[in-house]
Amino acid sequence: MLCCLNPNCQNPLNSDELDVCQSCGTKLVLLRNRYRPILHLGGGGAGRTYLAEDTNHEHQRCLIKQFAPQVQGQRTFQESRELFTQEARRLQQLGQHPQIPSLLDYFQENNYLYLLRQFIEGQSLLRELQEQGIFNETKIRELLLDLLNVLKFVHQQGVSHGDIKPENIIRSLSPSSPGNRGQLVLTDFSLAKQLKAMSQVGITVGSLGYVPLEQMQSASVSPSSDLFSLGATCFHLLTGIHPWELSKIKGYGWVSEWPQHLNQTLGTNHSISVELGQILDKLLQENPQQRYQSAEAVLEDLNSQISTTPPIIAKDTPPPSPATPMPELDSTVATPDLTSGLAQGASAEQSPSTALPRKHTKLRNRLLALGGTILLLGLGGYGYWQVRDWRGSASAKSNRINQLTTASVSDTVTDDKISLANTLKYNDYVYAVAISPDGETLVSGSGDNAIKIWNLQTEEHQNTITGHKGEVYSVVMSPDGELIISGGYDNSVRVWELKTGMLKDTLIGHKSDVFSVAISPDGETIVSGSNDNTIKTWELKTGKVKHTLKGHESFVYSVAISPDGETIVSGSNDNTIKVWNLSTGELKNTLTGHTDWVKTVAISPDSQTIVSGSTDDTIKIWDLKTGELQNTINEVKNWVRAVAISPDGKTIVSGGDNNTVQLWNLKTGELQNNLTGHEGYVLAVAISPDGKTIVSGSRDKTIKKWLRKD
Repeated sequence: MLCCLNPNCQNPLNSDELDVCQSCGTKLVLLRNRYRPILHLGGGGAGRTYLAEDTNHEHQRCLIKQFAPQVQGQRTFQESRELFTQEARRLQQLGQHPQIPSLLDYFQENNYLYLLRQFIEGQSLLRELQEQGIFNETKIRELLLDLLNVLKFVHQQGVSHGDIKPENIIRSLSPSSPGNRGQLVLTDFSLAKQLKAMSQVGITVGSLGYVPLEQMQSASVSPSSDLFSLGATCFHLLTGIHPWELSKIKGYGWVSEWPQHLNQTLGTNHSISVELGQILDKLLQENPQQRYQSAEAVLEDLNSQISTTPPIIAKDTPPPSPATPMPELDSTVATPDLTSGLAQGASAEQSPSTALPRKHTKLRNRLLALGGTILLLGLGGYGYWQVRDWRGSASAKSNRINQLTTASVSDTVTDDKISLANTLKYNDYVYAVAISPDGETLVSGSGDNAIKIWNLQTEEHQNTITGHKGEVYSVVMSPDGELIISGGYDNSVRVWELKTGMLKDTLIGHKSDVFSVAISPDGETIVSGSNDNTIKTWELKTGKVKHTLKGHESFVYSVAISPDGETIVSGSNDNTIKVWNLSTGELKNTLTGHTDWVKTVAISPDSQTIVSGSTDDTIKIWDLKTGELQNTINEVKNWVRAVAISPDGKTIVSGGDNNTVQLWNLKTGELQNNLTGHEGYVLAVAISPDGKTIVSGSRDKTIKKWLRKD
């Protein structure tokens, strides 16, 4: 048989006697008059993968990777070819390692670019998982020792893989004894993904579920992102659960609760050691700065461990059931690399690429926006307690917090003037909290699609409002205390009556999630910031859009209105803060200085100061009028997800990934207090009008109420 090399051909397989393709009429050829494509393994209009035979070497099998550049604007074919040549040379270097397939040739033919690579006869770890069942600790340790040494070599060459997953790890057949399993080979160092990322908008390198948040957001890869993918691969092999299945529910939250799934899947007769659990936990950190930074560091921990909790191997573990079918993607999906396609039966069960077409960008953006967690699971028995030894006990939590927040926890500042008054429990993440102007009512937005109303003084639950068709990311109350304004995953801004919980209006106009809402001091204008990169101002009375503010180059995470009613301040995923005129929508200033996403902004009561919190682990203080940076608080040491300013303008309250509410002197930046007690990231904070009560919402599915004593 002979395959047609037209990447758009619907039926590329032809019989040997034909000269032109019976499906599309394209001439059938041998590449370079020697490489005979015999089987189409995958791909679409942007390029395909074929199994081939080298007719000059006794029909030795190899892989053909075809790339058809789809250039736009100034991105010419010549630029694509130059990048192709540059990256192909890197692949030749990598192919010198015995556990990386060799690059046999690369060239251009008929306006297509081609790579020819060594074909690895063997079986992918995904197929091994499907046939033999979940891996035990011994196999996971062998996998880590094997692949970490490969990654050490790769990273020393200045290269990152970008798509580590079970499909791309092949256990080769031993040439001396075909029945024996051989060493692991890391495949798919494919430059097709990089080339597609260059020529197509919205392409991200990697596979959903296995790539970390920063790789999905920016398409950039690093040693740290490879190590996250390795950790996600180990999780999949240990449990049989595809990480994407968890990501679809709650985004990246599964990485903070992954041990729960060990017990759910393995039962009471299977566990892993404390030491291996700690290594996997550090590999799977959502924040790249808290993750292992090098393969050498992981190897050092792995080799130094003497297991205190021997692995308990489940008996006769059945192979996991097939994963839920993925959404069908169009031809913009990156070409899958089926290096072991024949050995795997050219399985179609490839992980979904994060190269999502535009019709799936909402799903992709939701993954980026959500901190996410998995649903609570009913756990019990021996396996659960084995896991809790290192993730559930108070001492273990303390150790983990110390690792994540070296400065802020080890240098704890406490005083007895602030104490925990109560904890309100939820069924899901608490994304937003707000306190009424009279200080009597607490309102929250959460991941269960609901708004809850509480008496702030008595902590009595008064009402639950439903109507949003997804998570509620932001809530605010009108100055007269009669209305609640909310924004959420369903792209809408909604207006509710506080007393009755009745829906008064639904404001439609944003094209994606509404992450933040604010209301003007006169109660006449609503401002919303969205995942569609825009800010909208709305007339509350009519529900009509007054202005759409464009200028941010990525998601708008946070908006605030100055108490004098003149200014909007916004924080964005483009690392900037923008200052706008509320009445005209005119852009007045752009503040740069943060080196990562600006997740939260607040304005002081005198309308003179902006406070911003970022995933660059800092809080910055700015002069609102001039845009001048006045101070940077570097002692946070973790992502900052929420900030608020006390009514007297003297104190900043912040929350973030150190699971702690922190109080800072606004003028000096000095840390005044650490309020500990949350067991998950702090996503929201609010301060009562009298300044005596702080409330905080968290991924641990609670709100905590803190009281300042007179």
